Amino acid sequence: MSSYQSILKQGLPKHTTSLCPECKNVIGAKIFERNDAVWMSKECPDHGLFEDIYWSDVDMYLKAEKYSYDGKGVQNYQTIESNCPFDCGLCDVHLSSTCLGNIDVTNRCNLSCDFCFANAKVQERVYEPSFEQIEEMLAALRGERPVPTPAVQFSGGEPTLRDDLPDIIKLAKKMGFLQVQVATNGVRLGEEPRYAQTLKSAGLSTVYLHFDGASRNTEPLIEIRKKAIEHCRNASQGVTLVPTIINGFNDHEIGDTIRLAVENIDIVRGVNFQPIAFTGAASVGGERRQRFTIPDLIDRIEQQTNGAIKKSDFYPVPCVVSLSKLVEEYTAEPKIEFSAHPHCGMATYVFVNGKDLVPINRFVDVDKFFKSVDDVIDILKSGGLLGRSKAMMKGVKVINDCIHESIQPKNVHFKEMLKQILKKQNYKSLGEFHWNALFIGAMHFQDSYNYDIERVKRCVIHYATPDPERRIIPFCAYNSGPNFREEIERKYSIPLEEWESQHRK
Repeated sequence: MSSYQSILKQGLPKHTTSLCPECKNVIGAKIFERNDAVWMSKECPDHGLFEDIYWSDVDMYLKAEKYSYDGKGVQNYQTIESNCPFDCGLCDVHLSSTCLGNIDVTNRCNLSCDFCFANAKVQERVYEPSFEQIEEMLAALRGERPVPTPAVQFSGGEPTLRDDLPDIIKLAKKMGFLQVQVATNGVRLGEEPRYAQTLKSAGLSTVYLHFDGASRNTEPLIEIRKKAIEHCRNASQGVTLVPTIINGFNDHEIGDTIRLAVENIDIVRGVNFQPIAFTGAASVGGERRQRFTIPDLIDRIEQQTNGAIKKSDFYPVPCVVSLSKLVEEYTAEPKIEFSAHPHCGMATYVFVNGKDLVPINRFVDVDKFFKSVDDVIDILKSGGLLGRSKAMMKGVKVINDCIHESIQPKNVHFKEMLKQILKKQNYKSLGEFHWNALFIGAMHFQDSYNYDIERVKRCVIHYATPDPERRIIPFCAYNSGPNFREEIERKYSIPLEEWESQHRK
C-alpha cells in the first residue's frame, strides 16, 4: 500500500503539501471538514494563513476517494525528484503516464477572455513553436514507456490561427496518436464553412469547443459557435463542448447547456465542464467568491435537469482503471491507466431515449460491476487455461447480474458489447459505445489557493514543451503553482514587433 493510500484510510482530516499563493514556497496543508464541506488550510511563515474550499460536499469527496489508485508512472522519467513540483519534467515519483498530451501551438488569439489559462491578451511576445519543434514534442509523448501517449490536444492561444494546423494534425496521426483534438474558440470554424472538413480530412478526432452558456448573456459568441457546430455536422466532425463555469455568472445555464448538447447529439459527443481556476488571466481579475467546485457543478446539474441526472450518477476518473487492467490481462500488453487523483474530476455517461435522459447507472449496477471486474482480473492472474475459463464464466455472470436490459435504452447494446470484449477481445465496440452516449464530465484544475501536490503527482494531462530539460510537465504545474508556462514561453518566444515584421502581420 502506497503512502497516499494509507493517508486515505485515515479519512478526514488529512495532511498534504501545498504552496503559498504569494511566494510559491512549499508549505504543509490540512484538508478537513467544515459545515459538510471539505476545506484546505495552510500557513506561510511570511504571508500568513490561507483557507479555501476544496470540495463543497464531504460525502461526494469521500465517495470519490474510494477509487483512489496509484499508477505506475513512466519508466523513462526525465529527472529525479527533490523539490516537487518544481523539478518537472516528469520525475521518478510521478505516478501516472500521459493519457492526454497538450501542445500549445501558439499563444496568439483572436479573443481576450478574462479567464484564459494562457493570459494571451496581455502578452507582448509571440510563442509559436516551429513545425520541427512540434514534431519533437509529439515524439517525446509517443516515446513514453511502458505506454506511448495515445491522445494529443493542440491548444493555445487559438490554434486555428496557424495555417499549418492541418499539417500538424496529419503529423500526429502519422506518429500513431489514436485521438487528435483541437481546443478552439470556434471563430474560424464558424466563419469558414469548409474549415471543419479541412481539419477532419487531416485526421482530427474531436473539436474541443469553448462554449460557456446557452444564451447571449453568458456566451456572446453563441451564434458563431452554433455555426461552428453546424459546419462540423456537415463534415461529420465530432465536437465536445467545454464551458468554463464561474459562480454567479453562468452556473444558472448548466442544464440548458446540456440540453443544447442533447439537441445536437448527432455531432456533440460530450460536455466537459471546467470550474474556474484562479490562474492565468483569472488570477488578475478573478475574485475567489466566484469559486465553483465539482460538487457545486453536480448539484446544479441535478437541479437544472429536474433530477434526470443525479449526483449519484457521477464517478471519479480512476473508477475505470479496472477496465484497463482487464484489457491488459487479456492482451498481456501494458495499457493506459486513467490514474488521475480522485478529486481531479468526475463524469457520467447519459443516453438519449426519446425525450428522456438515461444515465448509465439506471441500467448498470456500476459499483457491483467494477467490483466484479476486479474479481475477474484476480481469476485471470491465477494463470493457465483453467483460470481463463473460470474468468470467462465469471465475466458472463457479471454481465448478466449487473446489466438490466429491460430498462436499457433501445439503441444501447451494452451487454453484447461487454460479451464481445470478454470472448473475442474486440475493443472496437468500446469506441462505438462512446459515440452512442453523451459524456458529461467535470475537470477542476488547480490554482495556488487549493494547490495539492498529491494531485500533481497523479496528473494524467501533461504539456509537452520545446525545452529538452522540461519536455513533459503536469497540467497544474504548467499553468499554476510553479507556472512553467511563463518560463517556457519567455525562453521560446520572440517580441511581438519582431514576429509581425517576419510575418508582415
